[in-house]
Amino acid sequence: MKLILLQKVQNLGVLGDTVTVKPGYGRNYLVPQGKAVPATAANLEQFEAKRADYEAKAKSVHDEAEIRRGKLEGQSVTVKSHASAEGKLYGSVTPRDIAVALTAAGHPVQKSEVVMGEGPIRHVGEFDVVLHFAAGVETTVKVVVEADAA
Repeated sequence: MKLILLQKVQNLGVLGDTVTVKPGYGRNYLVPQGKAVPATAANLEQFEAKRADYEAKAKSVHDEAEIRRGKLEGQSVTVKSHASAEGKLYGSVTPRDIAVALTAAGHPVQKSEVVMGEGPIRHVGEFDVVLHFAAGVETTVKVVVEADAA
């Protein structure tokens, strides 16, 4: 399936690229999310007419992500959870818990922006967690998991 990208997509291409992807990826993700349109003659002509608008929108999204990254760079957040005497959590700390803790600390973050490549945290300690804001814009925050006093 040939598509025209309307924004930068990580590991695929940048704004304006014509790419070939598997039909399911294009039909179920890229097109519904507004990241691409089918590469027809009419869509190509319409894209070229609106190219400046798409570039301005992409720049504003990237600039906003850079500002957010600057505010969160080097930040630390503490999450309390029930734990055993050995430090093993009863449950786990998930991206949702981290997003809620960062938002409570005054840094609004969506749970979809929290990337935990090794899965949820299941032990007490300090962990580095990646926040992904836009294609190519990410930062690391320190998450301290402490045992709850209760």
